[in-house]
Amino acid sequence: MDGATDDFFHDDGAGPYAHCPRCGGSLEKRIVFSRDPPRLVCADCRFVFYLDPKLAVGAICRKEGKIVMLRRAIEPAYGKWVFPGGYVDRGESLEDAARREAREEIGVEVRLTRLINVYSYTGRPVVVVVYEAEVVGGEIRGGEEALEVRSFEPGDIPWDGLAFRSTREALQECLRGPARSGAGTLDGRRE
Repeated sequence: MDGATDDFFHDDGAGPYAHCPRCGGSLEKRIVFSRDPPRLVCADCRFVFYLDPKLAVGAICRKEGKIVMLRRAIEPAYGKWVFPGGYVDRGESLEDAARREAREEIGVEVRLTRLINVYSYTGRPVVVVVYEAEVVGGEIRGGEEALEVRSFEPGDIPWDGLAFRSTREALQECLRGPARSGAGTLDGRRE
């Protein structure tokens, strides 16, 4: 196994799941609490398999006024443009995950400068937390998940070639500058 990403199935948390992760029994939809939607419950050990959201993080990385982006070499959205981002590992802080993704995907060290926003969409299992970051070290280069890496002036961002709704919305919000209503700052205060 050479570690290529196309050798593996990457679960976004959408399922479907048929077997209990504890005992291997069959999962069935059941009402656990009357106020909740049906949950997956093991028919054998009664383990409740909650389908919690997957947490992802992104970093809009700036260097010399330009925004560094990569073209995806993996699905979903193969060939589309994004800023560095990916899933947060269990036990990893959001900030550490954002810095790790920037290192892995575009080869740089970053300093996180502000929280842009948190993006979630009805019916989608992934919640995306996006930071703005300044490149402070390393050499810009594409990692395993990048077809290419480029730096864009804000006016040259390939809006029609962006990968995800959250990519577009986060870039738009970032380019508007610091939040005016308190969103976007970690403590809700304006600077």
